[in-house]
Amino acid sequence: MTAGAREAGVARAARSRDGRELVFDSWGDPQGHPVFLLHGTPGSRQGPRPRSMVLYQLGIHLIAYDRPGYGGSTRKPGRQVVDAAADVADIAQFLGLDAFSVVGRSGGGPHALACAAKLSDRVSSAAVLVSLAPPDAEELDWFEGMTESNVREYRNARENLTVLRSTLVQNADAMRADPMSVLKDLDDEMPDVDRNVVADAGIRRMLHENFQAGIKQSADGWIDDAVAFSMPWGFDPKEITAPTLLWHGERDVFSPVKHFTWLAGRIEHATVVLEPSAAHFAAVPVLPKVLGWLREQAKTDAAAITTA
Repeated sequence: MTAGAREAGVARAARSRDGRELVFDSWGDPQGHPVFLLHGTPGSRQGPRPRSMVLYQLGIHLIAYDRPGYGGSTRKPGRQVVDAAADVADIAQFLGLDAFSVVGRSGGGPHALACAAKLSDRVSSAAVLVSLAPPDAEELDWFEGMTESNVREYRNARENLTVLRSTLVQNADAMRADPMSVLKDLDDEMPDVDRNVVADAGIRRMLHENFQAGIKQSADGWIDDAVAFSMPWGFDPKEITAPTLLWHGERDVFSPVKHFTWLAGRIEHATVVLEPSAAHFAAVPVLPKVLGWLREQAKTDAAAITTA
């Protein structure tokens, strides 16, 4: 068992290099291939994620942490997307992991890209599902095709932090009373394919637990995510050299498909999957297949290094 490893599914805390607390959990096979799951926005280390039995079958040791300001992790005011790389590296050091993969869904996507870009000597494979592109992406109309609620949130993140904070604090209060209120609020904006996904009882339960754990203490993580996505990320996706999978639903209205297209053109040799009949929340049930891809790519990469 590696240093820092304990019983799976029990919350632990690592210290960041600047002294913050990073709360994380792990599930699946402790001897399996390690994969860091970067959670969505709003969200938490709770998921959504496959069951431990599925992770064992896949040979995956899944690790997820609360980003600063979410759940039990100490807030880092003014954080950038790129800062996730240092936090993941600090947790990996605590666990004694030299190499690992990363996967991010939705708001976790940019943070997974940061890890792949800045930890190229340690990230053996990466996957990004329904991610945004950087707000300063050349020749991309960042708001085109995006829901009105997301446009308002990101414009406030750029132009009016007082309104952003007030709005997200109110939203977080509503979610504590009813964790599914965020989905109810988005119902009118969702395409039918998304409504069908979130109607599944198992997925709703995972989303319920995820939302509730993330904003239990405050809306700080949610606020800081919105600001981080709306300012320069601190890295260029073209820096990524690890095998990378980009997965997207063509009907996505929360992370429009042109964001996927831009990333696909920026990350050299990326494997791209565009599902024409899928939208944003279809990235939840596809995760087990993505984890299998990450494991196999990491094996191939390790074999290539060994024989070089």
